[in-house]
Amino acid sequence: MALHQAEAKILSVLSGRMSAQEVASKAGLPESTVLSFVQSLREKGYVSVVFSETKKAELTAEGRRAAEEGLPEQKVLKAAKEKSGLSLLPEQERAVGIAWATKNGWVKIEAGKLAVLSEPEGEYPLQSALLSILRGESADQSALSVLSKRKLIRILSSKEIYIEPTPVQPEHDKADWVNALSREMLLSGSWRQASFRPYDIQAPVEVPTPAKRHPIALLKRKISLIFAQMGFEEMQGSEIQSSFWNFDALFQPQDHPARDLADTFYLKSPSSLPADSALVERVRKVHESCWGGNWDEQMAAKKVLRTHTTAVSASYLYNHCRNKTPKKYFCIGKVFRNEATDYKHLAEFFQVEGIVVWEKATFRDLLGCLKAFYSRLGFEKIRFQPSYFPYTEPSLEIAAYFEKKQQWIELGGAGIFRPEVSIPLCDRYPVLAWGLSLERPLMLMTETEDIRSFYKSSVGWLKSSRIG
Repeated sequence: MALHQAEAKILSVLSGRMSAQEVASKAGLPESTVLSFVQSLREKGYVSVVFSETKKAELTAEGRRAAEEGLPEQKVLKAAKEKSGLSLLPEQERAVGIAWATKNGWVKIEAGKLAVLSEPEGEYPLQSALLSILRGESADQSALSVLSKRKLIRILSSKEIYIEPTPVQPEHDKADWVNALSREMLLSGSWRQASFRPYDIQAPVEVPTPAKRHPIALLKRKISLIFAQMGFEEMQGSEIQSSFWNFDALFQPQDHPARDLADTFYLKSPSSLPADSALVERVRKVHESCWGGNWDEQMAAKKVLRTHTTAVSASYLYNHCRNKTPKKYFCIGKVFRNEATDYKHLAEFFQVEGIVVWEKATFRDLLGCLKAFYSRLGFEKIRFQPSYFPYTEPSLEIAAYFEKKQQWIELGGAGIFRPEVSIPLCDRYPVLAWGLSLERPLMLMTETEDIRSFYKSSVGWLKSSRIG
């Protein structure tokens, strides 16, 4: 019966019952290797394996305090003996102690005061158990169960694996113990005289799963192709932006709630304002004339994780759209919002951005672009409804119907950039713009009920997921 080299090492050091840790130390092998090969040794009949589990109680901070000072119900009983009023009891005794003292039949409440009904005979079992644990001694199991539920102790569990040779060892040839080809054997040529463990080339093996792109990556590629077919160019931008491009250039006032820490991730190091002082001055004038108050350069220079890819649109309007040539751009990128997550909200997600820079564009062109995009993506049941954004007017929201939830799910916002946005940046108006969700339509395409599923490490889900 052929033995692997690791199996041979394990058998050579095994003398009586030994823990896996002891065997690993004596054999000079990692414990994980011993645990792996000891199973094959057990199947071959060389060893038996014994699993042992020990549990130990440990006091929590509250449990240690109760062991040293007494449990809350004991303190309540003491207060009842002294005829103290309920208002004089500390919070812990009122919240926990009264309930337990009443349950034990020790006290009752009369006219706002505690009255003694009875006293425990001998030592209180829960207090005795706490003191035993404190001294490192064993304690009553029923008391331990109660203390654990009250979070006064925690139960620590440790598992140990013991290995021992079987009384009757299977027969084997010494040659069976030499079965691993080593570097030394190759260099010396001794492998020519060695015997090796035979390998069954017909043995069944696990069929490897071929590589597969994540549904988000597939949808990003599909959206890029759709916009390319519609004549759009792709724009790129950093995930880290200054507040100038993320907020100020988009006509969001500096006291807008969206700038608050509750919604925005600010970075410690400041950014710098654009080198074009004329651009900065135009934005300043728009803010001070339309929103009132003084425009603060230091606030505009704060560095943020972009809250929308519209910051990229603002930059492209300034850098690429100042001539009169019609332009169409799209962008797919990560954005970050400091908000709670649920089945349709994430703190970090992808946004699909788009702008159309054309003086003859109309609001109907905007609706037509969006309808054509979602139609090519496979959605026909969509609706538009009026909305508000500081940087577009008129503004709208796009929604699609989610059959599984039996409700409309918002897919994004759109509108025409206000003159206060586009004219300081590129001296052009109108500019159609939209910012759309990527994960939400993916929920509909994969029939996923929870948007957080896309970011869980689930190989099974990834294997089974399909998008159209």
